[in-house]
Amino acid sequence: MKLTDQIQQRISQIVLRHYGEPPDALKIGYPPNPSMGDMAVECFPMARQFRKAPAVIAGEIAEWIEPDDLIDRAAATGPYVNITLRSEGYFGYACRRMFESPPFAFQPAGPEGHRVMVEYLSPNTNKPLHLGHVRNGALGMAVANLQVAAGHQVVRANLINDRGVHICKSMLAWQKWGEGTTPESQKRKGDAFVGDWYVRFSREAEKDPSLEEAAQAMLRRWEQNDPETLRIWRMMNQWVYDGFSETYRKLGLVFDRFYYESETYTQGKRIVEEGAAKNVFTRDEAGNVVFLLPEDRFGLDETGSPKRVTVLRPDGTSLYITQDIGTTVLKVTQQRLERCIFVVGSEQQFHFQCLFAILEALGYGWAKDCRHLSYGMVYLPEGKMKSREGKVVDADDLIESMTELAAEEIRSRDPEGLLDATEIRDRAAKIGAGAVKFYLLRVKPTQDIHFDPKESISFDGFTGPYCQYAYARISGILRKAREMGVDDGSAVFRHLGNEEERLLARQLTRFPETVEKAAAEYNPSLVAGYLFDTAKLFNQFYNKHSVINAESEALK
Repeated sequence: MKLTDQIQQRISQIVLRHYGEPPDALKIGYPPNPSMGDMAVECFPMARQFRKAPAVIAGEIAEWIEPDDLIDRAAATGPYVNITLRSEGYFGYACRRMFESPPFAFQPAGPEGHRVMVEYLSPNTNKPLHLGHVRNGALGMAVANLQVAAGHQVVRANLINDRGVHICKSMLAWQKWGEGTTPESQKRKGDAFVGDWYVRFSREAEKDPSLEEAAQAMLRRWEQNDPETLRIWRMMNQWVYDGFSETYRKLGLVFDRFYYESETYTQGKRIVEEGAAKNVFTRDEAGNVVFLLPEDRFGLDETGSPKRVTVLRPDGTSLYITQDIGTTVLKVTQQRLERCIFVVGSEQQFHFQCLFAILEALGYGWAKDCRHLSYGMVYLPEGKMKSREGKVVDADDLIESMTELAAEEIRSRDPEGLLDATEIRDRAAKIGAGAVKFYLLRVKPTQDIHFDPKESISFDGFTGPYCQYAYARISGILRKAREMGVDDGSAVFRHLGNEEERLLARQLTRFPETVEKAAAEYNPSLVAGYLFDTAKLFNQFYNKHSVINAESEALK
């Protein structure tokens, strides 16, 4: 049980005993200064219920609180009851709770947990991953981990966009000008190699517009199962998958299930045709099968008519939303999901609003539990990334440049050259990847980001390396303690209690509530901010108090 829950339970019992009924609402917070107390009970919510001024309620509750093994004393300050906890219980909880099972702040998956799918990344097989994908992947992994912490069974899914005219463009360019070259023959990573041909197509199409129709013709051959077209498609896609796997490893991206558009794009057409028979859809004057969007949620168009979204063309061919209808139904049915989270950029917000409305109209009750986790763009000094023009920061290039920046910083901190090149490279890879992910996760998902590589790699400020440096310093202390044979199992926590220690203990005990809130709001930035604040408080403690050279063995 969290410390805040324990205090809340204690106060509720006191209020029930003296006022005759438990409080309707009870808010536990923290005083601005540890000299005022470790926790604060806000009495404003009880004023209306008990028809007393908040300050009066605070004064009465403070008088009724009796010291015990957890609470040392209580005092009213205006409408707040400030509570000071006993060092034994307070620091014992902060230090020992983290080593219990399940891990600190993690709820065990049980009957109250849901089966949740977090779908993220969703790359195209015509180019390598770029900085935008890195934000998507970092956000998707963090949200999935938070859902695990909240006690849910999580399926991490990746929907690969492996078909369509954009894929055929890179295929056609390689077929015309590739002369049988391969990633191996060109010593090029597979996804980057295929991406080169996508860029080549765009440049050639500017000079020869007929190439666009040639790509459409190739797509028609693909849909007709032309053997040679399928051979090239499978070969080039495999090159891309090999490249993706290497990037996934560098970024620590993990997936439980892969879906491929080539295997799911026909599912939606059948569902739409069944829905049309039930009058869920209608035909417009051009012969398209359309869905009329609910007026109460989408409003009307400029003519005063319901807005509409096309789900089948007059010739019966499907659209992207048709494909999403089928894929979503397939995933929910196949994986027995209770909730779906789609990590996709903010530009697709209207698309997902339409998708969920259509699924509800088709009678899928679980549609109300689908969520589009919209996130903002990542900008560079040049502006928005454009892969078809080759003006994009590839994820691999980004990781490599961040690794080199980190290596330069490590070398500057090792003037005596104690670290060999391999050790520097290993550390730099971890620091570089951590710096990128932390920088992308430190703001709310909805916010746009102007990515600054040098700022992100700094060992000072709101950065990943700052947190990693604190972690390394802590690990060094623990390592030395083990070497010295210091036994933390017999620690007497009453020796602790100065301001820096209390601030740090308060911060540590807030970890579960931070994770809980971050999971509920799908907002990993709360955890990133928490980690930074924890690192700062640790450094403040460390700068004033020695651990290994503490003034007594008991304090050590």
